[in-house]
Amino acid sequence: MKALVLAGGAGTRLRPLTHTSAKQLVPVANKPVLFYALEALADAGVTQVGMIVGDTAAEIRAAVGDGSRFGIEVTYIPQAAPLGLAHCVLIAAAFLGDDEFVMYLGDNFIIGGIGHLVDEFRSGAADAQILLTRVPDPTQFGVAEIDENGQVFRLVEKPKEPRSDLALVGVYLFRRAIQDAVRAIKPSPRGELEITDAIQWLIDDGKDVRSKQITGYWKDTGRVEDMLECNRMVLEATEAATHGTVTDSELIGRVVVEAGAEVIGSRILGPAIIGAGTRVVDSYVGPFTAIAEDCVLIDTEIEYSIVLGASRICGVRRIEGSLIGREVEVLPSDGPVKAYRLVLGDHSVVRVR
Repeated sequence: MKALVLAGGAGTRLRPLTHTSAKQLVPVANKPVLFYALEALADAGVTQVGMIVGDTAAEIRAAVGDGSRFGIEVTYIPQAAPLGLAHCVLIAAAFLGDDEFVMYLGDNFIIGGIGHLVDEFRSGAADAQILLTRVPDPTQFGVAEIDENGQVFRLVEKPKEPRSDLALVGVYLFRRAIQDAVRAIKPSPRGELEITDAIQWLIDDGKDVRSKQITGYWKDTGRVEDMLECNRMVLEATEAATHGTVTDSELIGRVVVEAGAEVIGSRILGPAIIGAGTRVVDSYVGPFTAIAEDCVLIDTEIEYSIVLGASRICGVRRIEGSLIGREVEVLPSDGPVKAYRLVLGDHSVVRVR
């Protein structure tokens, strides 16, 4: 079995971070979301990976390399424009050949891996298997309608008036028939080749399309709220470890201090992780917080947040529920008048009181 990992896309819901960074490389517990997907594939015994890349191809290549660090072999497949998930299958035809494959959206997060799903598909005879989960707002997803026997009979991409709350999870398993489907369908009104249309073509053509509802943890990490929730879930399973230097400080619960990090005169309440080379001085770091590498926190309070690499936060009371990008400075105003001084990129969201 091969894998097709989708690592293109603009990441509009995570702007402004994704103006300068691939959405699949935004970290959860100091590890890019994409890496969790690659590790899940390797654990499932899938080692030949075709990776669809777009405008952020150079950054994805630099982070993933040839895949050997994950125990996989990566073939990069450029997509000139985001023309839909089915289009990704279409342009990957030479890589896929006639092999069965798992298609994994690189910004999706599944706890528990996919090994059991891959084994089940390999041992069966279905032409396709889709994963479903119930969601509160189906209009944001591909939606499946199933009959009283649990058989899928209709798929609709982001319906305005959904007839079901069963959303497609971003992991699909296919055999050769899907390649006929993606060649047969036409672009949707939004100009994309939709994977839902391709799977519907399989159903209409009498192919064996099966579904499985998952009850475990799954997130499409397209929004800040989703990133913070994934970060919380991963940190919940973190074991305490101190590889850096801790001086005159209190570490409570599951706290990870990575190599080269310094914690001085501070209180850290886990689960939390302090990245390599980061300095935390006279500060409080609360639960479900991930501070990436080479950051500086001085006289600051922060919790339930993600801070990306090389950022500096000093003299700030208090930060929570935040996603702070790379090389960001958050500092108090030094003027005589109490005021907010902001330099913000496009699509930023700031809440002040």
